[in-house]
Amino acid sequence: MRTHAKHLSLSIVAGALGILSALPAHASSHREAPNIARMPTVDSTDFYAFNSYEAQRGGYVTVIANYIPLQDPYGGPNYFAMHPDAKYAIHIDNDGDAIEDLTYVFDFSSALAGGDGIALNVGPEGNTKSIAVPLKNVGPISASDQSAANFSESYTLSVVQGPMASGTSTPVTNPMTSTENFAKPLDYIGNKTFTSPAAYQQYSDQFVYEVALPNCGSPAKVFVGQRKDPFVVNLGKTFDLVNYVPVEGDSAPGANDGEGFPGGITQDTANDDLATKNVTALALELPKECVTGEGNGTIGTWTTAWMPQARILNPRANFAKPAVNGGALVQVSRLGNPLVNELVIGLKDKDTFSSAHPKDDGQFADYVTHPSLPELLNILFKDAVNQTLGTNIETLAPTNFPRIDLVTAFLTGFEGVNQLATVTPSEMLRLNTAITATPQEQQSTFGVVGDDLAGFPNGRRPGDDVVDIALRVVMGRLCYPIPVAGNDTDLGLCSSDDASVGNVPFTDGAPISAQDTNAQFPYLATPLPGSQ
Repeated sequence: MRTHAKHLSLSIVAGALGILSALPAHASSHREAPNIARMPTVDSTDFYAFNSYEAQRGGYVTVIANYIPLQDPYGGPNYFAMHPDAKYAIHIDNDGDAIEDLTYVFDFSSALAGGDGIALNVGPEGNTKSIAVPLKNVGPISASDQSAANFSESYTLSVVQGPMASGTSTPVTNPMTSTENFAKPLDYIGNKTFTSPAAYQQYSDQFVYEVALPNCGSPAKVFVGQRKDPFVVNLGKTFDLVNYVPVEGDSAPGANDGEGFPGGITQDTANDDLATKNVTALALELPKECVTGEGNGTIGTWTTAWMPQARILNPRANFAKPAVNGGALVQVSRLGNPLVNELVIGLKDKDTFSSAHPKDDGQFADYVTHPSLPELLNILFKDAVNQTLGTNIETLAPTNFPRIDLVTAFLTGFEGVNQLATVTPSEMLRLNTAITATPQEQQSTFGVVGDDLAGFPNGRRPGDDVVDIALRVVMGRLCYPIPVAGNDTDLGLCSSDDASVGNVPFTDGAPISAQDTNAQFPYLATPLPGSQ
C-alpha cells in the first residue's frame, strides 16, 4: 500500500525557501567553525532531545548538550573544566515562532581546596616550607571520600521564561544544600584515582540532582559531568575528500558477505574516530507538561554558549583572575540539528551561523535550497560509479531545485509528526512530545526512515545514526517512499526521477547502537579513564 502525505502549503514553502536548512552531513559538531575552534570550552559537539525511554519516565523529555570536543581521557593534569566566564544555554520554543519560550542557563565556577589548594610540607625539620601541589588530586577519590580532591567545579542553573535577553530569570535551588550551587564531578582521571569504571559511575551518580522548576508541578533532573562521547563518525577520512566509498559494501550492515556495492565500505568499529574520546554533558530531564506551553505538544530546541564581549588578559595572571571580562554577552556557539555547520554552511559564513538566532536564519537560504554537498559527492564519485557499474548516470546529485525535501525535513518538520503549531522555518531540533518513546532495545538506528517515529529527525537519541540518515536524505532518500507503520509512504516532496541514487544505502561505515549508551538518565555512558 502507498499513501501520499499532504503537501506543504504554498505559503509555507515560500517562507521556507528564505530560511536555512539544518541538514546534517558527515561529521558531528566538533571544531565546526574557525572561531569556535579557538575556544574548545564553549564548543558544542552534539545536542540531543528525545522522549525519555527510561522505564516509568514516559512523562518526561530529556535534553543533552555536549561540550568540549575530542577530549583525550589522559588529558591531564588540567583535564577539561568548563569556562568560568561563559554561560551555556538550552533553549525551547514551544509555539513555533523561532524565539525561545524557555531557556535553561548554566553558569560555572571553579575553586581550589581550602581556597589556595592542597599544600605539602616539603624540606627537613627546621627548613620546612608549605608548597602547593601541581595536581587536581593527591589521592584516591570515591563516592564516600572526596577529601583528596584539590580542585572542584560548581554551577548555578537558572530558568528564563520568555526570550533569553528579556525574560524572567529564576534560579533553581539545590535541594541537598538549600543553596543555588550544584557540584560537578571531577573528570575520570584514571583507575588509580577512581579504582574502576563502576566506582567512577557510583561517584558521578551522586551529582544527579532532582530539582523543582518554576511553574512546574513535577520535579526535574539535572546532571553535568564528563561522559564517553556517544557520537560515532569516520571523521578523518570523511574530511579527506571522503577517502572511502560511502556506500554499504555488504548486502546488509554487518552481514560480512561483501555482496553490497563493489568496493563499498563495511561496518567496523575501527571506522569510529571518536571511540577513544570523552565529552562534557549538560543534561536535563524535564516534565513534558512544563515545556510544551500552549502549543501542540511539539517543541523546537537548541543549545548555545555565550561569552562576554571584551576580554583583557591579566599580565600577572593567577588562578582567581587570569583575565578581566566585561561587556555584553555574545553568542559564540550554536547547535540544534547535528552537523549543520560542518558541510552545509560555507566556510565564509560558519562563524556567522554560530552567532545567529533561529528567527534570523533567512540569511543562509542558498545553503539549503542549493546545497553544495551533493554536488561535491557527485564530482568525487560519479565517474567511478559509472565505471564500476557500467552505467551512464548523468549526475549523482538530486536535481529537484529548490530542495523542498530538505526544507521540510529540517526547517518546518513533517505535519503530524514533528511540526509545531505555528510553522516558522528555522534551524532547530524538533520533537513531538506526544509520540511514545521506543524502548532502548527496540530502537531503529535510522529513526523515522527506519519506521521508528520516536527517532531522528523527530528529536534525536544517542543511538540514532544521524550520519547515515543525513547522507541518504541529502542524496534524495525522501524522493522515494519511506516505511511508515509498515506501509510505503510517498511524501510527495520530490520523485525518484529527481534523485538517481536516492535509494542507495549511503554510510560512513561507523556503526552505532542504542545499546552503546545507558537506558536511564543521564543516558550517556561512563567516560573512558585516563589510565587503566
